[in-house]
Amino acid sequence: MADRGRAAIYKGLGIPMEIKEYPVPDPESGAILVKVTVANICGSDLHMWRGDLNLALVGASLPTILGHEATGRVAKLGAGISTDSAGQSLKVGDRVVWMYYYPCGRCPACLKGRHAECPANVFYQGPCELPPHFTGPYADYYYVKPNHSIFKVPDELSDMMVAPVNCALSEMIYGLERVNFRFGETIAIQGAGGLGIYATALTKEMGAAKVIVIDGIPQRLELAKAFGADETVDMRQFKTPQERAARVKELTGGWGVDVVAELVGIPQAIPEGLDMLCCGGRLLEIGNISLLHGTFETDPAFMVVYSKSIIAVVMYGRDTLKKALDFLVRTKNKYPYEKILSHSYKLEDINKAFEDQSKGLVSRAAIVM
Repeated sequence: MADRGRAAIYKGLGIPMEIKEYPVPDPESGAILVKVTVANICGSDLHMWRGDLNLALVGASLPTILGHEATGRVAKLGAGISTDSAGQSLKVGDRVVWMYYYPCGRCPACLKGRHAECPANVFYQGPCELPPHFTGPYADYYYVKPNHSIFKVPDELSDMMVAPVNCALSEMIYGLERVNFRFGETIAIQGAGGLGIYATALTKEMGAAKVIVIDGIPQRLELAKAFGADETVDMRQFKTPQERAARVKELTGGWGVDVVAELVGIPQAIPEGLDMLCCGGRLLEIGNISLLHGTFETDPAFMVVYSKSIIAVVMYGRDTLKKALDFLVRTKNKYPYEKILSHSYKLEDINKAFEDQSKGLVSRAAIVM
C-alpha cells in the first residue's frame, strides 16, 4: 500500500478543486480504511460545488473533500473488526459500501431509531487538513469511523452498479417507506435523474398499479421506460404545470395519483405535484436541498379539504444499505443499471466532470480511481 494518497480538495465557492496528497492513516480500533474505486457526482454535490448549498454558511470547516455516493475495497481493518454490519466475514480486499453520514446516537431522534433525522447528519466530514484526512470519497481512500454501518458487496454486483447505492437508491427506498407506498397504488415521479430511475424500478417491484414519469429529456424518458415506467409525460409536449397535472389525472381515470415523488429540486414542482394527487394523496419531497432556489406558494385549505400531505426526507435508515444491495441482486438482470452512470472521469479530471454534469452534458458522472 502507498504511504500517501490523493484527494480532491474543495476550498470554497468558485475555486477549482485541487489534487493534494496526504499520508495514509492506520485505522483506530473499530475503524476501517477503504480504498475508493468509484465515487459519483450526486445532485447535492453539484449544489455544493455551484454554491446553491454554501458549506461555509452551514458551519463546515474548509478545506474539505466532497462526495458521498461511493464504493471501494477494504484497505485496512482496525482492531476488533472481523465482520460487516450484517455479520458477514470481512477482510482486506473485500468490496464494501458504507453509510455516508454519522448520526450522533444520543439525540431524541436517534434514541427513537430515526437516525436519518439526526441533526448531526451532514454531507461533508471535514476538515481534511487534520488526520485522518480522508473524510470524503473524492480521494484514493476513505476513513470509515468506528462502529459505523458498512456492508460487504455481493460478488455478482459491479462497482458501477453499487456506487449509487450509497445515496440515490437507499434514499428512494427509505423515502417510499416513509410515504407508506403500498401495493396497487399509483405514483407520478417528477424527474428521471438517478433518483427518479431508481424510484421507477422500486415502485414497479413494490406492485404499483401505474408508474408515471415526468421529464423533458428524451434520453431520460427512454431510460425510465427501460426501468418499468408505464407512462411518461414529456415536458416538451405538456409545457405548463396545469397541462402536466391534467395529463396525470387523465392517465389515472380523472382521479389523480396516490403518491407524487418530487425529485427535480425546484420548489415550484411541489404545488404542481400536489395538484396531481388524489384525495388523501401523499407527496414525497426529496429533491429540494438547495438553500437558494426560493420558496413555493400553496393554499393550505387545498391540502386540508382534500387531505393531501407532504412528507420530506433526507438521508436514510441504518438498515437501508443492506436492503438496497439485496434489491440489486434480485433485479440485476431485469433492469439496465449500467446505464445510470453515463460517463466516467479520472480523479485529476474532477473539475471537468463537475462542469460537464452541471451543463447537462452528462446525466451522472462517476469518478473512477
